[in-house]
Amino acid sequence: MKIIISLIVLIICSLNRQSEGATVVATVENENPIIGILTQEMSYALENRYPGMYKSFIAASYVKFVEGGGARVVPIWIDKPRDYYEDIMMKINGVLFPGGATWFNVTNGYSEAAAHIYAIATELNDQGDYFPLWGTCLGFELLTYLSADGREHRAHCSSQKQPLPLDFKPDYRTSKMFAKTPETILDILTRQPVTPNFHQFCVTEQNLTDYGIADEWRVMSDNEDWNGFTFISTIEHTKYPYYGVQFHPEKNLYEWIYNNNISHTPEAILAAQYFAQFFVDETRRSDHRFVNHSDENNHMIYNYEATFTGMLGSSYEQCYLFDEDVDYVTFKDSPDSPGAAVALAFYKVLMFLGILHVLIQVFG
Repeated sequence: MKIIISLIVLIICSLNRQSEGATVVATVENENPIIGILTQEMSYALENRYPGMYKSFIAASYVKFVEGGGARVVPIWIDKPRDYYEDIMMKINGVLFPGGATWFNVTNGYSEAAAHIYAIATELNDQGDYFPLWGTCLGFELLTYLSADGREHRAHCSSQKQPLPLDFKPDYRTSKMFAKTPETILDILTRQPVTPNFHQFCVTEQNLTDYGIADEWRVMSDNEDWNGFTFISTIEHTKYPYYGVQFHPEKNLYEWIYNNNISHTPEAILAAQYFAQFFVDETRRSDHRFVNHSDENNHMIYNYEATFTGMLGSSYEQCYLFDEDVDYVTFKDSPDSPGAAVALAFYKVLMFLGILHVLIQVFG
């Protein structure tokens, strides 16, 4: 009887996934989520500090944000063909589009790579393969830009160094992002100016309407910039597990540049950690994985060193800086490789012979 009931449930779930406009549903619980963070071309400020030295970067605060939520990180390179993104996305459990200071019309850059990722993620989700995306600040704007078929849709804002509470919509509690948020966190987000805003562009509800994507995105909160202009601050896709925030929760946790108006109160830390935990928990619903531990290790962000860019006046305390020829490492002697197995066997033989030699000398 249990087998029959299980089969019926599987059939119903399959039919639900295939129904028109149905949201994507996942049931797996991945205890080892790995999230890809998209690199982006060097910003003007970083390029001035490291002229001609690097091609792309990731602010280390985004890596720590993901790790603090309970996941590991793989860097995703820009300027690659679609098949590269198809391959890497079958090995990881979600992608984060970080904030930054680049343009969407740069050839072979951040937005073109993101367009591949967005298209592939949508195909995966349409097939019932749960694959979440997260966008912070510029990454949030990028999600809606890609949804609008790559048309520039943003408005100009004046929200630099502006800490804000969130102005929630009446029905925000029925969203995925805030349905299970603890009341203590919501109280912080609604009453205290803990969300750090650093953006000169923003997205409004009118922008969504004008570009025909209002039905694709649910707005949970908005805010006003220094001039009283209203912009969207949190958003999620109505069908796919895509989420965006205009503010920077990673800055509360890991950016310490003075005079940037970033709240580091215990309450701000709790609120910021909620967003990291939420996205990582979403990625736990993906069962993608690397073929073996060796391949997994070769892709990890641990293979690259973070640079103390704050020392030179950057708005980021640390960055991972990547040169033109960057690629994932390949260790022939990693634990899963045949070479490592042979080396280990040889080492054991040497140890045995050494011990035998000592015994002969002692008792011989």
